[in-house]
Amino acid sequence: MRTSWRHLFDEGGFNFDGVLAPLQEVLGPDEQSLPDLRARQPALARALLQLQLPAWLVSELISDHNDLIYRRAIDQALLSMQEQGWGAPPVGFCVLVMGSGGRHESLLHPDQDNALIVEDYPPERHTEIDSWFLNFAERFTATLDEAGIPFCRGEVMASRPLWRKPISEWCHQMHLWMGQRRVKLVQMSNILLDYSPVYGDEALAERLRVFIQQQIPEAGLFLHEMAELFDEAPVALDRFDRLQGDGRDAPHPNAINLKRQGLLPLTAALRLLALKKGCPEVASRARIEWMCRHQVLTQDLCWRLKRAFEHLMDLLLRSQLTTLSAGGTADNWLDLSTLCDAELRGLQWDLQQVKAFQHHVRHGK
Repeated sequence: MRTSWRHLFDEGGFNFDGVLAPLQEVLGPDEQSLPDLRARQPALARALLQLQLPAWLVSELISDHNDLIYRRAIDQALLSMQEQGWGAPPVGFCVLVMGSGGRHESLLHPDQDNALIVEDYPPERHTEIDSWFLNFAERFTATLDEAGIPFCRGEVMASRPLWRKPISEWCHQMHLWMGQRRVKLVQMSNILLDYSPVYGDEALAERLRVFIQQQIPEAGLFLHEMAELFDEAPVALDRFDRLQGDGRDAPHPNAINLKRQGLLPLTAALRLLALKKGCPEVASRARIEWMCRHQVLTQDLCWRLKRAFEHLMDLLLRSQLTTLSAGGTADNWLDLSTLCDAELRGLQWDLQQVKAFQHHVRHGK
């Protein structure tokens, strides 16, 4: 059976419709409800894989699709506020998506990690303006939850004061956070630092990014604690570098949490190195490519990291689709018993690269 792309030159011409028919069928009409859009993502992922797109690119497209849902949820919130007499936004703003969504590495098990940057305003207007943006944030986060992008269990959302403030307060907050080596502050920073603007004035997001980078020369203790936190999520290998999960909440003995013990250790090390070297990229793969171009890492190491990242994304996406096909809920668990010996050795090799890279970033060698 020929793959979709092999039909491109059928019928004596360019058969674009025939090639892209599975994708067009999955996407459907543009006027779908947000829950319908979100519910189509597994079928969208399958259609993209059918077109032979690599999993890392499928992940980017799923993330772009989530961004579309975000923008529509925000538009709905703005419209409803206008209709109910709240009026237009009192000052400019920018909504951020953070974490895997900010890196555009979402798969089929997302939740909300978002924040809100507001333009500076006179202190005497705080009650008025913050009330407007609180109402706005509560509306669009509730709409996202109803659409199938659930509330963050850690309450990392723009509806919470910690994640909603004027740009000058954001800068002050990051100055305080990065001037210390407190575990909780570093953990929250790890969520924030991988952000992308999804709606509003992107200049506010860029201003915060520039400010954060300016803090790096004085943030030695903060960066050291960030490296120490690598131990919180070690890769799924035992001391002999054999595959072994940490067992936390595992559904069965053969399960490893591939996100927590594979992808997150890699993204954490890349984030720390990106901060140290002034890398402006947010996505993991883009960070690796930037470090290769700027000779921060050797070409060989970049190839190893990119290969590991791409393979881990592929394993997790296909595992989620298998779970969904069996009537389960997409999660981050990989059943090792479903892999053949060669696949197990490949996964072991990937995790060894991540482990060695963490050591490289942590110790500078």
